[in-house]
Amino acid sequence: MARVFVTRKLPGDALDRLRAEFDVDVWGLDRPPSKAEIIERIGDVEGLLCLLTERIDREVMDAAPRLRAISSYSAGLDHIDLEEATRRGIIVSYTPGVLTEAVADLAWALLLSVARRIVEADREVRGGGWRVGWHPTYMLGSNVYGRTIGIVGMGRIGTAVARRARGFNMRILYYSRSRKPEVERELGAVFVGLDELLKEADYVVLSVSLNRETYRMIGERELRLMKPSAYLINISRGAVVDTEALVKALKEGWIAGAGLDVYEEEPLPKDHPLTRLRNVVLTPHIGSATREVRERMAEIAVENLVRSLRGEMPLYPANPEVLVSG
Repeated sequence: MARVFVTRKLPGDALDRLRAEFDVDVWGLDRPPSKAEIIERIGDVEGLLCLLTERIDREVMDAAPRLRAISSYSAGLDHIDLEEATRRGIIVSYTPGVLTEAVADLAWALLLSVARRIVEADREVRGGGWRVGWHPTYMLGSNVYGRTIGIVGMGRIGTAVARRARGFNMRILYYSRSRKPEVERELGAVFVGLDELLKEADYVVLSVSLNRETYRMIGERELRLMKPSAYLINISRGAVVDTEALVKALKEGWIAGAGLDVYEEEPLPKDHPLTRLRNVVLTPHIGSATREVRERMAEIAVENLVRSLRGEMPLYPANPEVLVSG
C-alpha cells in the first residue's frame, strides 16, 4: 500500500477516502510543519498533500526518492518548485476554480470596508468614541458606486471581481498578460497598460499569480502613480506588493488606503507597521475561508492525489506532460 503524507488536518471527511486506499500519515498540529519536519516524515512516501504554507523544493524532493505525486490544497503553486518536480517525473496538482467566488466576495468586502471605514467605525462604537450622534463630517469615507475599478490579473477571480463591479455601475479597467475579449464583451471592461490603470483607477484590485514577473510588481514607483484618493486591494499574494513601500504610501498619503488579505510575511507580526495604521483593513489570508469552499478544496485535493497515484490524470494538473510523456 502506497504511503502518503498530509501536512495538515483538512475540513470535512475527504481524508477518510484517502485512508481507504493508502497508508496515510497526517501532521497533527495546527501550525505548519517546518522543512526539517517534512523531510523527517517523507522518506518513503509516494504521495504528498501539502498546503501553500509549505515550501516544496529540491531539498524536500531529494528526501523522498519514491515521491510520484504532489497534491496542493491551494489555488496557487508558488510554494512548489514545479520545474524540478516535472524534471523528476512528479505529477503536481492543485485546487483552482472552487474558491473563485469566495475570494471575489472577500475582495469586495475589503474594498467596501476600507472605502467606508467600516472597521474604524466598528471600533468607534465598541470603544466609546461615538459621542456626538449623527454628524455631517463624522467618519467620512469614499463612494464606490459609479467609480473606476482597475483589476490587475483578469483570470477567474479577476473576472468574478469585475462582475461584482458591474453591479456597482463601475467603469472597469483591467491589465492582464493577455486580453480577454469575452470579458470585454460581457462586462464592458477596457484593457489598458498597468501605468494607465494605476493612474486612473479609484480602486486597484490585485488578483495575479505570484511568479518572477509579478514579484513586487507594485512598488514605490507604482504606488506613486495612483491617485491620493485611491485604494489598493490585494487578494493575490503578499509578495506582489513591496510592503515597505506600501507602508510609506499609507503613512504619507500617496494613496487613501488599502485592504489586504495576504502579506509577504505570514502570519503578520502583531507589531508590524501595517497594524498601526488606521487607513488599512487587514484580514488573515481568509479569501477562501468558507466552510463550503474549504471542504470542497479538500475533496478535490484528495481526488487529485488518488488519481495521480493510480497513474490517472488528476482533475487539475499543473504539469500534465508528466503523465502524457510517461
